[in-house]
Amino acid sequence: MLPLLLVAVVAVRQREVLAEGLGLVTTARWPWLLAAAGLTCLTWPAAACTRQGAVLERLPGRRLVATQFAAGAANHLLPTGLGASAVNLRFMAVCGLSTARSSAALALYLLAESVGRVGLLAALLVAFPDALPFGALLPDEAPAGPLLVAGAVLVLVVGGLAAVRRVRTVVAGFLRTALREARSVHARPARAVALWGGALAFPALQAGVLVLVARAFGLAVPSAHLAVAYLAATVAVALVPTPGGIGSVEAALVVALVAAGGAAAPATAVVVVFRLLTVWLPLLPGALTLAALVRMKVI
Repeated sequence: MLPLLLVAVVAVRQREVLAEGLGLVTTARWPWLLAAAGLTCLTWPAAACTRQGAVLERLPGRRLVATQFAAGAANHLLPTGLGASAVNLRFMAVCGLSTARSSAALALYLLAESVGRVGLLAALLVAFPDALPFGALLPDEAPAGPLLVAGAVLVLVVGGLAAVRRVRTVVAGFLRTALREARSVHARPARAVALWGGALAFPALQAGVLVLVARAFGLAVPSAHLAVAYLAATVAVALVPTPGGIGSVEAALVVALVAAGGAAAPATAVVVVFRLLTVWLPLLPGALTLAALVRMKVI
């Protein structure tokens, strides 16, 4: 709840800009928004492609895509992607995979998704080094004290867990299974292409949606710079434990778009509509799909 509270405080302090941005929502050009909606629909097959690439067994295609659509709704019930992970673990269990192999496949998916997103961001930054002035995003005085405390706490927690023999045994067993599964998947070119192709396609499609929404509002920022802003914002908030990134993603995107050269009010309108297309409009049908899949014992 703390990140949501902080975002609410920022929204209240910037209420004039927020109100102006919301007022611009009705000025969007609909052909661009329809194209953005169509591109959004391709993100679920891309996620399904990555999920399929993480396992050797062939998963039922239609049910896999429907599960990714439903997982998007579940992702907004629990923090940091736990909802989507739980749905996919259950789906793989119903498909006959053991808990160990399902967990290994989930870990491989998360690794590929993270590497794909960061790799795409790095490639764009190499191609367009001036796309996003990161100096404008950082405070004048970095909060070194809290960061050091957080790092020390993390080291102590990891060290404490590593000292427990049972934890070491479980972790070692999981790592062996995960490495074995990763080797098996990459031994089959079709699975490797599906895994890494989907991992690159998903963030690229999401960035494309943001570009199309920005064009709908006439935001004066080059498309490549918009893509860099999206990837940088989503990478930065990846560890913020809000369900589906609610609040944190919106705040980070507005800041990134303004830093990339956009005006505050149009940038706010772009982010509101972008999140409407990618999160809020699919939420109810996704929840209904989730309920139907549970009733059908697909998950």
